[in-house]
Parts: sequence; structure tokens; C-alpha cells
Amino acid sequence: MRCLSAFEHQVAVHEDKVYRIARSMLKDEAAAQDVTQEVLVTLWEHHEDLDPDGIMAWLACVTRNACIDKLRARQRRRKTVTVDADGVGRAESPSRTPDRHAEAEDLRDHVLDALDRVDNPYRRVVALRELQGLKYKEIADTLDMPLNTVKVYIHRGRKRLRAELDRALSPLPA
Repeated sequence: MRCLSAFEHQVAVHEDKVYRIARSMLKDEAAAQDVTQEVLVTLWEHHEDLDPDGIMAWLACVTRNACIDKLRARQRRRKTVTVDADGVGRAESPSRTPDRHAEAEDLRDHVLDALDRVDNPYRRVVALRELQGLKYKEIADTLDMPLNTVKVYIHRGRKRLRAELDRALSPLPA
């Protein structure tokens, strides 16, 4: 019984954080809930082996990996053409016009491409902070890095990301 209550306490403390990480990466509430459940099952399987001080860093890594798997599966599904039974594709919602959707996807692609051109470790810390919403201390624990180093890397990484975005989005000289 003691084991179950300790696990329930861990779930109560960390479930919202895991969900927020998944939601920020996936941009989909249902998928984020699925990933949260998967991560909590994994926590149940390993909770007795984990250091209580490092649980959030461990959960962040597990959540990140589960989200990456979900995103890869989503990309594979996008490559296949999907149409309704009447053979017509449908817009996702009235507020998401094809133009807005294309602009958002284009901007997202530019940001991710620019982030890919930022060298590690800057890319890694910026992704954990900006894409996954981890706190500086959680990033430090996840990457086993001093907190001040994380702060410096995030500052430098943001500057490099900005420079890459400026290069990518600036008009070509005539």
C-alpha cells in the first residue's frame, strides 16, 4: 500500500508538468494526454528505481522521447493522402484557413530549420526551454550541467537562433 501512495504522490506532483511538456511539443491536447498516460505508466514501471530529486529531469527526457515518437508517427501519416468518403479533403476548422495554416507551417518550418543550424549544446538547451517549456533547473538536471552554464547557453542559443532566422527570412539581394 505504501508503494501505491508514493506513486500516487509522484503522479500528483508531476502529471501537469508532463502534460505541459507534451502539449507544447505536440500542439494537440488528445495526443498530449496519450503521451502523459504513457509516461505515467513508464513512471509506474520505474518509480522504485528513481532518485526522488531527479524524477522531473527523468520524466522530461521520457516525455520528450515519447513526443518525438508521436511526431514521427504523425509525419508518416501525413505522407499518405487522406480524403473523405466523397473524395474531398476538408479544412481543419473555419479559423484555420488554408492560407493561415500554410503560413503557420511555413514559419514553424523556418524556426525548426533555423534551430537545426544552431550548434549543440545551444540547440539542445533552447529546444528544452522554448519547445518543451522546462525550467532552467530542470534543464540543468536533464543535461547534467551547471545551472549558470544553462543560462549562458540559452542566452547564446537564442542569439544564434535569431541570427539564423534573420538569415533565412531576409529577402535575397537583387
